[in-house]
Amino acid sequence: MTGLAVELKQVRFAYPGHDPVLVIDDFTLPAGQQLLLRGTSGSGKSTMLGLIAGVLKASQGQVRVAGQDLGDLSGAARDRFRANHCGVIFQQFNLLPFLTVRDNIALGLGFASRTLRNAAAQGLDARIKELLDALGLDAASLCNRPAGRLSVGQQQRVAAARALIGKPRLLLADEPTSALDPASAQAFLSVMGQACRQDGISCIVVSHDPTLTPLFDAVSELADINRPSGQRAAA
Repeated sequence: MTGLAVELKQVRFAYPGHDPVLVIDDFTLPAGQQLLLRGTSGSGKSTMLGLIAGVLKASQGQVRVAGQDLGDLSGAARDRFRANHCGVIFQQFNLLPFLTVRDNIALGLGFASRTLRNAAAQGLDARIKELLDALGLDAASLCNRPAGRLSVGQQQRVAAARALIGKPRLLLADEPTSALDPASAQAFLSVMGQACRQDGISCIVVSHDPTLTPLFDAVSELADINRPSGQRAAA
């Protein structure tokens, strides 16, 4: 796989009434690469993921994902683009506790295009089993269990399966191991990385944990690529 999965050029982002929190002149993620994005709490890591996911829109500059300039899209079009091309793992998982594991994972296709939904539906249960097995869960015993009855570690893996169900071009994960002990965190990211490599999925994982570095192809420190005005003055 060649090309760039993500490209940020001269990007600025500020919340209303505040100074810019992101000033990124140049950032790229090669297609197929698995990147660990590190930074201190409150440094803007989640905001950067929000820009790449199209949840937030840059105040200025260019955010390109899979060749598409997100600034050219309306909010609704960005939502559709994200559903078709990106998988997102939220820090709090965002599973619906009353739905089964199978139905929670299938929700990952809920906002995708009809073409993608139809293609996935033809082998949906097989794909769910494949993902759960790859992520170290027993599909036979868990598929019909309500998500609210799972352990934290199991919920984390189901959230990953939901993000991966449509074979997205890009996976974005925001502090996905924050609720896990170090050994469980390493195991989870290892199997998630294997699932991404199998399908050629590019990946950005946000974390402040330096022990995760060996699991990734590359590591970026947000402080090295983000230069808001206060940091520029101090440099």
